[in-house]
Amino acid sequence: MTPEERQINIEIIRAFPAALQAAIAGLSDEQLTAVPLPGEWSIVQNVHHCADSHMNSYVRLKLILTEDEPPLKPYDEEAWAQFRDSNSTDFTDTFHLLEGLHGRWTDTFDALTDEQWQRTGIHGAGGTMSCEDLVAGYAAHCQAHLAQIERNKAAM
Repeated sequence: MTPEERQINIEIIRAFPAALQAAIAGLSDEQLTAVPLPGEWSIVQNVHHCADSHMNSYVRLKLILTEDEPPLKPYDEEAWAQFRDSNSTDFTDTFHLLEGLHGRWTDTFDALTDEQWQRTGIHGAGGTMSCEDLVAGYAAHCQAHLAQIERNKAAM
């Protein structure tokens, strides 16, 4: 991955909290909690999942940077999506968390050396994962969940 490609991915991650807020602006509680597409999460679950997932990724990044080939624990996303905090239409804490987390996450990515970008950990479900894999994977994750929200909105 080139430095320019890394920066594009970092910028997608940096912009995500604002893009996510814009994507859900003006939606009613009924729209936020509806599941119009079989097999998809509600918009509210998507929003809270992003906080859960991105917290996990930030921790994985720090582990990769501070340990040699650390294990990177997967988690049961479906189970996490069933908790009360993942189904609340009050996004106050989730957006505070995402804004702060994305600020720290992108600051960390911005400071990495070429050598640090190549450091790896071992993900229990995905195998070897580098810092480059994290930045690319989570930029794609941001875009995928924005697209999922748009599909849900279109299906209503």
